[in-house]
Amino acid sequence: MSKIKLFFILLLLGGVIDIGRYFLYPNVSDLREINPIPTAFMEYREAQWAEENKDKMITHKWVPMSQISPNVIKAVLIGEDDKFWNHDGFDVDGMEQALERSLKKGSVAGGSTISQQLAKNLYLSPSKNPVRKIKEAILTWRIESTLSKRRILEIYLNVAEWGDGIFGIESAARHYYHKSAKNLTGREAARLAAVLPNPIKYNPTGNQKYVKNRSRIIYKIMKRRGIVIPQFQEVMTPPKQEETPSESNETLPVTELFPSESSEEQPNSAVLEESTNEPITPPAVESNDPAPAE
Repeated sequence: MSKIKLFFILLLLGGVIDIGRYFLYPNVSDLREINPIPTAFMEYREAQWAEENKDKMITHKWVPMSQISPNVIKAVLIGEDDKFWNHDGFDVDGMEQALERSLKKGSVAGGSTISQQLAKNLYLSPSKNPVRKIKEAILTWRIESTLSKRRILEIYLNVAEWGDGIFGIESAARHYYHKSAKNLTGREAARLAAVLPNPIKYNPTGNQKYVKNRSRIIYKIMKRRGIVIPQFQEVMTPPKQEETPSESNETLPVTELFPSESSEEQPNSAVLEESTNEPITPPAVESNDPAPAE
């Protein structure tokens, strides 16, 4: 056997091992009881910023689901993953639409579910190479098979990136609106959800056209729907035992946010659907549904 052939065999074997280990590692079951801070994504940012010799800080504070406004949950689900309650971690229709947008524009468009984004944030990096996407798929499957939807959403809201050095909804709420996450209004939540595709480029409190249009559509859908799906009511009902592990007030040192060109700026199917059918007249709220918060 030639040395070149042996080299490629070893290279292939190494790739298989590198990918295959994600079927067993890390221990996703730990996420049931442990709040995963810092995340791999935070550490990745820290390393990137350190290379630039920039002295920056990220702030993070973990909050349980009961301390997050229902407005935030509604807005994020509408803007990022409208089929969250019904899929097993992969939105096939969303991925097909993203592929079509990519082919038309000659760029990479979004289509990732909240579970896929969580897998990436917790364990991987912003890279979009095919190997990382395979790892992400394996981790997404394991997360969906191990955790409840409630816990997946709770972790995501606490580790998502909302700006330069801002991780988690509590830090975002305090930074942009000087209040806790549980007190965010509908419009504030819509604004925060609108910037998630590219939280470095967009500011929820700014006047950027993209943010204004996207948040307006998200808020309009929020008003029209109200709290109407049983799963939403379920996710807001605390379990009998302690809801989450102890909160973390840890502040992590970093340097500067890596340009988030890997983040997409495409609304999901729910936002696209509503944007093509305006104006929307909110239906009458049924007696058993609370009026949406403003």
